[in-house]
Amino acid sequence: MDQLKSLHIFRTVAECKSFAMAAEQLDLPRPTVTHAVQALERQLGVRLLQRTTRKVSLTVEGSVYLERCTRVLDEIEDMNGLFTGSGAKPAGVVRVDLPERLARHQLIPRLPAFFDQYPDIQLRVGATDRFADLVGEGIDCAVRVGTLRDSSLVAKRLGQLEQANFAAPAYLARHGTPQHLTDLPHHYAVNFFSSQTGRDLDWEYVEHGQTRTVGMRSQVAVSSSEAYLACCLAGLGLVQIPRLGVEELLAAGTLVDVLPQWRPAPLPVSVVYSHNRQLSPRVKAFVDWVAAVLLLS
Repeated sequence: MDQLKSLHIFRTVAECKSFAMAAEQLDLPRPTVTHAVQALERQLGVRLLQRTTRKVSLTVEGSVYLERCTRVLDEIEDMNGLFTGSGAKPAGVVRVDLPERLARHQLIPRLPAFFDQYPDIQLRVGATDRFADLVGEGIDCAVRVGTLRDSSLVAKRLGQLEQANFAAPAYLARHGTPQHLTDLPHHYAVNFFSSQTGRDLDWEYVEHGQTRTVGMRSQVAVSSSEAYLACCLAGLGLVQIPRLGVEELLAAGTLVDVLPQWRPAPLPVSVVYSHNRQLSPRVKAFVDWVAAVLLLS
């Protein structure tokens, strides 16, 4: 089999984490997909994928090979694009990772306009609240909300999201409305735990320009921004979220702003990509579009 085709098959299996799903996506017989990956492994003399009855995962060598493989395939797509049609429009696949609520409420609704401008670009969008490994997972760029800790990434700051404290009317009817920080020990919070550490994030507020924290009781903790808001709307506790995207809920009275004097600090928003990856025209087009859509104060 042509080696470039084998590389493409390997990358698809790695992304799908399944030979069956990769075969379906590529419209190839499953034995063809399996044999292509096995041939690559024999040629290289290393195992690229760990197979179990439930999933397929990359080995250490497979992660390194996937990164290089993605670079090669992307370079070939870019090179071919120079000689396809006018060569003026970027084309090919862009793999992006987006925060769940930002994707749903701000970016995905505007994608039709992006595709009107770039009809030859295809997006593979991951929309979760975990911090994906850009290099290891072959992701071209990501939008990150919060303080950046990975110095291996190039970051383009887009601005910040103002946050506030919210509760549902049902919660306030049951527990009362907090008026002061001293009321918080008598209330419940919906906790949000980090996908990286598993630790519940602290309840925060700003006092005299400094971010401070306070401990609160909680009956439920989640790692999804959509689930976080859903728990609040169900009356399970107080939450701290950006105001962007909840304006309709506030206007309808479904969500209530509380403790306005003690808001959490704004969240920085950045688009990031790997130091090791020169932006291809199609990735640059998407990065610039995201920056324009999410250019925040």
